[in-house]
Amino acid sequence: MRRGRHTTRADERHSGLADEAEGYLLAQAHHDQAQREAEDLCARMPWLTTTQAEELTGHYIRQRLDITRQLLLGTARRAEQLSQEYETRYSALRRTLLRRHAAVACAVLSCTAGAGTLALLTR
Repeated sequence: MRRGRHTTRADERHSGLADEAEGYLLAQAHHDQAQREAEDLCARMPWLTTTQAEELTGHYIRQRLDITRQLLLGTARRAEQLSQEYETRYSALRRTLLRRHAAVACAVLSCTAGAGTLALLTR
């Protein structure tokens, strides 16, 4: 769900489609970057035959995409861990704040009741 907006099922479907399209475009950009890097590498090795250059390019692209995939998965795992840590901390802070507000409310009510009783006794 996107922040700051009320979403419906249709919005979620469109959002899922947008996320999928964004993921595809990101993967394609990584692939294109790996392709350019492999071509630059092969250009620095003029002794390679065309077949060897193509094979090296394929290996490089696969290796580069595997590394990118591992990095992205690691980042996603860490983001999930941080999210859980923040949620836990936020819940603890909310409980503490609620207890403090309840204690202050009780103190105010006690003082008010005490002042009211004292006012009745002094009449």
